[in-house]
Order: sequence, then structure tokens, then C-alpha cells
Amino acid sequence: MTDPSRGIEILIDRAGPLLRAAVVEGGRLTDLHVDSADRPSRLGEVALGRVDRIVTALNGAFVDIGGTAGLLNNADLRTAAPTSRKAARAGTTLRAGQPVLVQVKAEPGGGKGPSLTMDVTLPGRFLVMTPFKPGISISRRLAQGDARGRLSQMISEITGGLGGGWIVRGSALGTDADTLAAEAESLAVAWRGLERQATAMPPATLRPGPSAAIRAVIENGGRPVAGITVSEPSLRDELAAWAPDLAPLIRVEPDALFDRYDLEGELIRLTERQVPLSGGGSLVIDRTEALTVIDVNGGERPNALATNLDAVAEIARQLRLRNVGGIVIVDFINMASRADAERILDGLTRATADDPASVNVYGMSKLGLVELTRARRGPPLADLTGR
Repeated sequence: MTDPSRGIEILIDRAGPLLRAAVVEGGRLTDLHVDSADRPSRLGEVALGRVDRIVTALNGAFVDIGGTAGLLNNADLRTAAPTSRKAARAGTTLRAGQPVLVQVKAEPGGGKGPSLTMDVTLPGRFLVMTPFKPGISISRRLAQGDARGRLSQMISEITGGLGGGWIVRGSALGTDADTLAAEAESLAVAWRGLERQATAMPPATLRPGPSAAIRAVIENGGRPVAGITVSEPSLRDELAAWAPDLAPLIRVEPDALFDRYDLEGELIRLTERQVPLSGGGSLVIDRTEALTVIDVNGGERPNALATNLDAVAEIARQLRLRNVGGIVIVDFINMASRADAERILDGLTRATADDPASVNVYGMSKLGLVELTRARRGPPLADLTGR
């Protein structure tokens, strides 16, 4: 059994068509990644697409990536002259039938197809290579001052001569130079391979997006990994090949992994409308075609602010675990003062800051309604599980 005090535990298994990767911290489910063989994820896929048609009304072009057409917005175009980027238009930059290298940045949802970008990125565990954006960007979670400067210098030395740009993840802190150098070289080799494949006949998938197992490691926010338990040797081999330094932490246990920590029960509860809050009260979560609505109920608790503060952390957790995307409206309990409302907005912003999907909190109306958006990162959990 993994010692939870040493970091997070990742459990990965297959259940019918589903590949499930759960992240547990302190005995509690904190993150969940699910792939379905019946509905394969294309998030992060790099493809050589073919421009299908220019759509001026949508400020972009539809690009056939094989099996579906995605929307490439003007804002996601990449031009030969960086200074003209803001003025780029699909109608002048692209033509129908033209091959174009793209990456899936958002999967279909809400009746819309996938969103595409020409700014390809190759994510690793510690670094992200940005082939078309030179320079080094360091996560805000990492050290400030001299320590930050030393890290930047080390990355510059490691990546010198490899080309492109680099984003330094929070997990790079405390990682030895040899491990970082090995990952940088691996990502650079992968990019050179993609460049060679870009002469293929479009549409063609050049590099699939990361599986649920790998996403569970990539998106853990730099938290130390105490152990990884998988249900079959093929999953161990996939992870060990992608992150050799994790190989000693991986063990195979084929029997009912998700019975541990009541994960099977947690998955069922994640598809239910009502979510109890630890201090009393509850959330009621309803999905519609256009948006998701969350109602905060106080029950018998007399303190609206306390209930709302409890709700903030659980809302952030539910959005992430259920993989809710698009527009979200939260109906908080009405509070007595504007200062209390500001505390709720600030708390919600901080609670969603570590979400790998971009979350924007826009404010609270006089009726106590908060508007926020969360970037779509594949189908909602309920759609994958069929519950």
C-alpha cells in the first residue's frame, strides 16, 4: 500500500471500453481522467489537416483532420511574419485544399466540432515544447528571485541547440538536470519526427493526444507522486516508456483497483444531481444543451456565507471531476454584503486556479448568480459512462 503522506496516488484500470485514471490525495479523489474506446479522445492530437473551406462569418476555416472537420479560428493562425499575426485572416492566409499542421485544442461539444490551433505544443512531465514560440516561460508556481533565475539559466543550457521554445512546469522544481535534459531531448526528437511526417497526404494523424493514464501524470500540478498502481502490464509499460523515472513507482495489481477508496461509489455519485456539502447543505447540478446550472442550497444552516464558502471548493472539484465544459451559472445563497460576495468570487477564482482547463470567473449579479466558463476538454463524464 502506498504511503499517502509522500504524495498523490494514481490508480489506473480498464473497465469495459473505459480507461480510467484516478488521482487520490489524502484518501480523497481529486482528479479523474477517462477515455472511452467507443468515443476516442482527440484532445492534444497533432494532425496534418486539409483546409475544407473558408468561413468568413466564423472568422476562420474548417479543416478536415480525418473523420471530422475542426474550426481553425483566425486567432489560432500562424503566419510566416509574426508581426502580422493579429491581422491574419483565414481568407488571405489559407486556401481550400491546402495542407496545414494543426493540433486539437478542444474536443467537440454542445453541437460544435473540435477547435484547432496551428500553435502546436508537445507536453512532457516537466517541460512543454513550443516549436513556434521561442523563449522560456516558467510556471508562476515556481520559485521567485534568485532561484527562479538559476532555473531559467539551467533550462537555457539544457535546451540550447534544440530549437523552439519551452514552458517549465511546476513539477520541474527540484528535478535534476539530467532528467530535464532527457525529456527536452525526447520532445525535440518527437518534433523533428513530426516535421518529417508533415509531407504526408492529408488528412493524417501524426501524433495522438496523451491517453488518460498519461494525462493523470501530466496534469497533477507538480505534486509529488507516491505511487502508481495499474491493472495490467501494458499500462505499466506505457507509463514507464513515457516517464522512465516513474518506473520504480509503478506496480501491477489486477484486482478491483477502484474498490479502493470507494472510487466505484464516487464515480456513481459524480453522475448524480445532488452533492452534499461537508458542513450541511448541498449542490444541485443540472446540465442543459447550452450551459450547466449549479444551485447552492443551505438546508438548515443559518449562515449563508459559510455555506457558500463550503460550496466554492466543492464546485471547483465537481467541475473538474465531471469534466464540465462551456458556460456555468452558479446560484449562490444571497448574502448580506458586497464584501461577502467578493470573498466568494475570490475564493472561486483561487479554487479553480489549478484546473488544467482554463476557467474564467466573470462576476456576480445582484441576484447572486455567478457566471464562469471552463474550457471543453473532451466529453463530460456522464456521457462517457452512460449514466
